[in-house]
Amino acid sequence: MNTTITEITSRKILTEAKGYLDVGFTHSLNPYSGCGFSCKYCYVREMPIQKYKEIPWGNWIDIKTNAVENYQKEIKLLRKRNKSINIFMSSATDPYQPIERRVNITRGILEEMIENPPDFLQIQTRSPLVTRDIDLLGKLKEKCEVLVSITIETDREDIKQIFAPLAPGIQLRLKALREVNKAGIPTQASISPVLPFTPDFPKIFNGIVNHIWIDTLSIGDGLMGKRSEQLGMPTLFEEHNLSKWYQKDLHVKVEKYFRKYFSNTMIRVSKYNAFPR
Repeated sequence: MNTTITEITSRKILTEAKGYLDVGFTHSLNPYSGCGFSCKYCYVREMPIQKYKEIPWGNWIDIKTNAVENYQKEIKLLRKRNKSINIFMSSATDPYQPIERRVNITRGILEEMIENPPDFLQIQTRSPLVTRDIDLLGKLKEKCEVLVSITIETDREDIKQIFAPLAPGIQLRLKALREVNKAGIPTQASISPVLPFTPDFPKIFNGIVNHIWIDTLSIGDGLMGKRSEQLGMPTLFEEHNLSKWYQKDLHVKVEKYFRKYFSNTMIRVSKYNAFPR
């Protein structure tokens, strides 16, 4: 099926942080609705934005053409109210999904942020396209705190192909982490959700990240695993003989394992601390 792409004007671009983001972040920012990466485990599939769509997740994208203008207006209003502004971009889409290469909505927002910076910006993506904007991120880093977080759920490409076949390859994402980190911009590897990995998984992050974020399907889908169950994740794991990786306490085991390789201050687990400072 071809992707249905629609240009829309959105009422707002900054959404008050709630749920798992309401632990230090004040707002989420989604430059798009929908996501071309279409990861099978994505909890947004079970949210109203998709539940009431006739088009399957991954086959539609709404481009928020007035995102930059909305950001400019909204942040100025928040500043007048002396509000802290800690932004998570993005919570329900990928700001660097393939359409961004052509329409530059995310880049336009970053350009505006240099003029009207938040206090803190975390970019959450699984796309190496983020390296295109290293020039802007370097400038923005002089105005506010910035963290580039790249999702790397596993070090096994065969596992990625099961759960996220349309997402960029693991080696491309690791290369992007290296480039961003080398440019002096703080980086985070987001193991979200944890998928089956090899014993050497922690080693691939040596020297290229400032933080490692650990999240699982049981605690990271916004409903303590219920959305993941509705998406059929337990069955998918079982079909591939991976059921031992679908455990309620998986984050505890993975955290303990990663602490053998990294300091306590580098490791964050979503159940305990979702704000990466």
